[in-house]
Amino acid sequence: MVFDASLAIIWILFLALFPMAFIWLRRAWRIAVKRDFSEVALRHGEPPPQPERYALIAFTVNLIGGLLAVTTIVGVLTASFDFDTWNALAGITIWCKIFADFAVSRHAHWRLGRNNQ
Repeated sequence: MVFDASLAIIWILFLALFPMAFIWLRRAWRIAVKRDFSEVALRHGEPPPQPERYALIAFTVNLIGGLLAVTTIVGVLTASFDFDTWNALAGITIWCKIFADFAVSRHAHWRLGRNNQ
């Protein structure tokens, strides 16, 4: 095994899954158990006027993203997944989580922007 840029990027992707999974599962915990909606559908750091309306969607997105990240971590550590499988699962999870959060936040703030016109 030769250490090159691709190997460094692979390690960065794998190690980045740990804090991402923790943050996503912590957000799901805060939304579902603590009923803290301060991180639901943020846009420019501000929550929408009624964040509880979008709490279930945000909870689902964070829970699924966190569980898929944990599944990927466990699959790599137990050697259940080959490289292509865990790399694809991690990449798709990250990108879908980013797009889903973006869509929820834009939808939650859409009516607010229309009312200001």
